[in-house]
Amino acid sequence: MCRWLAYCGSPIYLESLILKPENSLIHQSRHALQSVSVTNGDGFGVGWYGDRPEPGVFRDIQPAWNDENLKSISAQIRSGLFFAHVRASTGTSTSRANCHPFRHENWMFMHNGKIGGFERLRRELTLGVAPDLYNRIRGRTDSETFFYLLLTNGLRDDPVAAFGRTIAQVLGVMARAGVEESLTMTAAVSDGKAVYALRYASAGATPSLYYGCGARPNCAKGGAAAESQDSILILSEPLDHDEAQWNPVPDSHVLIAGQGGVAVKPFEVAALS
Repeated sequence: MCRWLAYCGSPIYLESLILKPENSLIHQSRHALQSVSVTNGDGFGVGWYGDRPEPGVFRDIQPAWNDENLKSISAQIRSGLFFAHVRASTGTSTSRANCHPFRHENWMFMHNGKIGGFERLRRELTLGVAPDLYNRIRGRTDSETFFYLLLTNGLRDDPVAAFGRTIAQVLGVMARAGVEESLTMTAAVSDGKAVYALRYASAGATPSLYYGCGARPNCAKGGAAAESQDSILILSEPLDHDEAQWNPVPDSHVLIAGQGGVAVKPFEVAALS
């Protein structure tokens, strides 16, 4: 399983969260505390919004802890909304195309978890992607397929409803194929204005997900990680041991974060057709 974080608020340097906290994302890539996979070394990615509607994305196949370019750009790029992800593959190859976050126009998406039996389901799920989006798929992960199904199912108009329709679609394909494994996920998607994050599992344990409002993680190298009080952090596991500032997202809930603050709401899968 992977580890990820999403930030929105006043612009800060990426290194403030990726590198500096005591349980930074770089630290989690080697020593995750709340993951099935302690090591998340199958590539990494960062995506950030700046002056243009489309986000910038930097992804590579090296372990995050061993990439000097990641450290360099994280010290220079300042953004008010960004994603960061360290990958632990669930079976697909370690390639740049398979690293998160994924981007389409002004949208970004990242994911932790898996679609049970995806290798058996890949063809039918991929054929469910809209024809004008199909050729945009570059890799072979269930995550990227899910992203393009979200876009097919109305992500631009209503992200929460698109999650509900897409999960129902995937569960339907799994049921018809007789797949008994579960669909598990924490996922985040953004249009550059707000972040929509989901914690869901069709059965069994759900991957961990937390959020903090105005969170200011303690930094191993000194200094506060967040330079503003209006920050909202959504992340796989806390960046420090100050439990008071981290709130678990309940199972089957969706979190919406933006300039209006943060809301956590129950999530329902659309009715199977």
